[in-house]
Amino acid sequence: MKIAVIGGTGLIGSRVVTILTKDGHEAVPHSPSTGLDLLSGQGLAEALTGAEVVVNLTNSPTFDEASPAFFRKTMDNLLSAADAAGVGHAVILSIVGADLVPDLVYYRAKVLQEDILKAGPVPYSIVRATQFFEFMAPTMSWTADESGVRLPATRIQPIAADDVAQAVAEVSTGAPLRGTRNIAGPEVFTLDELGRITLAAQGDQRPVVTDNGAGLFAAVSGDALIAGDGAVIAKTTYREWLAG
Repeated sequence: MKIAVIGGTGLIGSRVVTILTKDGHEAVPHSPSTGLDLLSGQGLAEALTGAEVVVNLTNSPTFDEASPAFFRKTMDNLLSAADAAGVGHAVILSIVGADLVPDLVYYRAKVLQEDILKAGPVPYSIVRATQFFEFMAPTMSWTADESGVRLPATRIQPIAADDVAQAVAEVSTGAPLRGTRNIAGPEVFTLDELGRITLAAQGDQRPVVTDNGAGLFAAVSGDALIAGDGAVIAKTTYREWLAG
């Protein structure tokens, strides 16, 4: 099967390409470095020529008010080109609970991306993942200084990027879901607790101060980011990932 992986050189995309290639598929990575600009559409027709599936893992360059326009334009371009090329399956990666956090403009933008895909002409699948283990370091850096790290007690169920990529690869080689598959890690933490585990593993003596107004995830309440019933639960635990 020929699969075009848009954003195929990034954190998840590069892993998806590796998995699909090992499984015998012709997985072709596309990104600005390969000559594809999804925002302008440059190189898109060529990228989709002969492809049976397109996986869109392109992310907005910002999390601010510009993100909805980015996802609208890129999805419109992608679906138009995919329909013209006869692509039979379009896959995107989104966020568990995105529709439950309206105060975050980036999450609203991801819901917009989902809605455009659902309304489009190409059979589709949506994979919604919880927060990646790999995002813990930048999340802490937003509210950290030499004296400590401030994090809210937001409940999250993080997952390894390798497990996300595996799930995306599996969905992309199956029949279109015409719906959504949720995936999550095996453990639930509060974000401040996860910060303490991370710093301890790194030998960092700074304290983590619980501050429910700190950082991006301060806008999240309750169990909005926790996977519900029916989610696929990955096996890799956070401590296993840290030790690796």
